[in-house]
Amino acid sequence: MTQNKFLPISKEDMIDRGWEELDFIIVTGDAYVDHHSFGTAIISRVLEDAGYKVGIIAQPDWKSTDDFKKLGKPRLGFLVNSGNMDSMVNHYTVSKRTREKDLYSPGGKMGHRPDRATIVYCNKIREVYKNIPIIIGGVEASLRRFAHYDYWENKVRKSMLVDSGADMLIYGMGERPVVEIANSLNDGFDIKYIRHIEGTCYIVDEKEELYEDYVEAPSFKDVFKDKVEYAKAFKIQYDAQDPVRGTMVVQKHANKYLVQNKPQMPLSREELDKVYNLPYQKNYHPIYEKQGGIAAIEEVKFSIVSSRGCFGSCSFCAITFHQGRIVQSRSEESIIKEAKEITKYPDFKGYIHDVGGPTANFRKPACSKQLKSGSCKNKQCLSPSPCKNMDVDHSEYLGVLRKLRKLPNIKKVFVRSGLRYDYIMADKSDKFFRELVEHHVSGQLKVAPEHISPKVLKYMGKPAGKTYDKFREKFYKINDQLGKKQFIIPYLMSSHPGSTLDTAIELAEYLRDIRYQPEQVQDFYPTPGTLSTTMFYTGLDPLTMKEVYIPKTKSEKAMQRALLQYRNPRNYDLVYEALMKSGREDLIGFGPKCLIKPRGARKKEDYSKFNNKSSGKTNNRNNKKSNNKSKGKFNDKSKDKFNDRSDDKFSGRSNKKSNGKFENKNNRKTDNRKNKSNGKKRKR
Repeated sequence: MTQNKFLPISKEDMIDRGWEELDFIIVTGDAYVDHHSFGTAIISRVLEDAGYKVGIIAQPDWKSTDDFKKLGKPRLGFLVNSGNMDSMVNHYTVSKRTREKDLYSPGGKMGHRPDRATIVYCNKIREVYKNIPIIIGGVEASLRRFAHYDYWENKVRKSMLVDSGADMLIYGMGERPVVEIANSLNDGFDIKYIRHIEGTCYIVDEKEELYEDYVEAPSFKDVFKDKVEYAKAFKIQYDAQDPVRGTMVVQKHANKYLVQNKPQMPLSREELDKVYNLPYQKNYHPIYEKQGGIAAIEEVKFSIVSSRGCFGSCSFCAITFHQGRIVQSRSEESIIKEAKEITKYPDFKGYIHDVGGPTANFRKPACSKQLKSGSCKNKQCLSPSPCKNMDVDHSEYLGVLRKLRKLPNIKKVFVRSGLRYDYIMADKSDKFFRELVEHHVSGQLKVAPEHISPKVLKYMGKPAGKTYDKFREKFYKINDQLGKKQFIIPYLMSSHPGSTLDTAIELAEYLRDIRYQPEQVQDFYPTPGTLSTTMFYTGLDPLTMKEVYIPKTKSEKAMQRALLQYRNPRNYDLVYEALMKSGREDLIGFGPKCLIKPRGARKKEDYSKFNNKSSGKTNNRNNKKSNNKSKGKFNDKSKDKFNDRSDDKFSGRSNKKSNGKFENKNNRKTDNRKNKSNGKKRKR
């Protein structure tokens, strides 16, 4: 482990380094964690490697300006981000309730950052330093770079660049743009004239100031008033987000123009290796030790980031708009080097928790033409089915996993990032699937079918048909062949655009047939920058401009959610109401296909199985009576630290609570034994 110190957080730290002045100060909404899963750590180390003096102001008190002055005035400028997550997603659940914990803050305590932290921090900096250059970035700024629908205020807000008063915005992954900006400032350029850098946004007074071809999106005024114009604007922005075929996009805000330069090209493998080989301390700053530490490090300390980008393009995921569709990956040598370093940590127990990225089994672009011609404009790589031109190959990823598990002092290497099961099923070879099951599953495999209705899956950008069922069957077949008892946890989503009560009932019937009862279901969370959020707000699919059904009322959303947990007696009234409203009285009764019993036929003891304060245990007495061969439900007792599935839309690494009981193998009920897995992560 490197002996390099953390970057300065105080004047004393600057004196220790012999520095009188900093070149850049990074202000962030997260606690200071010097690990490459945290954006602040990456940007600070990249700038340090480029020869700049960088300091960190983490979670400043925004009620005064004192914290913003503690490192003095930087020579070149401030860099501002809200942290690894959008501050509003960090603070509020999909039901707009305040979260109980902030895993990026000391001791998990809430209240260390304001709502819309990027805007607040910029305003405080301007109070102190009127003309200092301010550059904003990170997921909050990146996904709010255009006029955008804000779910929490239920209205369209201006670009965050406009609202923050910053000079420049970096969108996407910021290593290359931030160094180019730094070099330009260091060379004496006024930030007002630094307009040539890809992956950045800025403001101009007149369109005549632009010398490149551009496409103009409907103005803020138009999208604020008219949802059709909003959908049109999103389509223009969506089509431009490719580094090869993309172009400059302009959007008028009042009497000025927001300009987005075309996206930057992805980092090469050599560049990506360099970023991840920088001298990170791989831990939170020691000042947090007395406050209980920073829980977010627990999810990534013994994990390895192997890739970026995702051509899966799920409609509800912001990765397409942030990291892009072109996959980049680290070299085998870089990954092996990091694994060897991890084995030297004093608290390492022999288990690599994850080797992955947004989608673990993506290691390269979807096809050979992506780097030459860009991603297809009006076609997806995997939805509704895999493209015939897609290069399906797990051999490189499998080779990395094989070498990792043979390293000294490593007992097990798990894959807990999301896996695209449709990509696995498209592979003509079973080698990866078999070795995944044999060596890299920690008792449970988390995948994300999200739904089973073709109507809903179309809007989600997820595979339709029987792909998931075939994947399940193959998974359990391989387990049988290997003599293993491992299980699938499918992640499911309710109330996504296009989902009606009928499709929710369709999903409930599917869960009945596979005898699976999820303990946790994620309601669709409309977050900035996604295709699904545009559908939610406008009621239109911006790619076709056709109307989409949107479940928006609290009552319907509650019914859709309850249907996916129809066996919970506490949901009885909601399920009953949904079935009656949809004319599905045939599902109320005592038959094997019924979801619930008629009113008055329920037993009080049924409620003992669903105690809100329970840890997920289920009483299986009734199951045993109804099926002598049943072995009951297999319960997931793992307690993951991050308990909202919306986190993966914004965090570099997603961390979620288990979705509940395991799927039952071959449609049979399974053991009520303890789940020994401590698996924690999933990405799409």
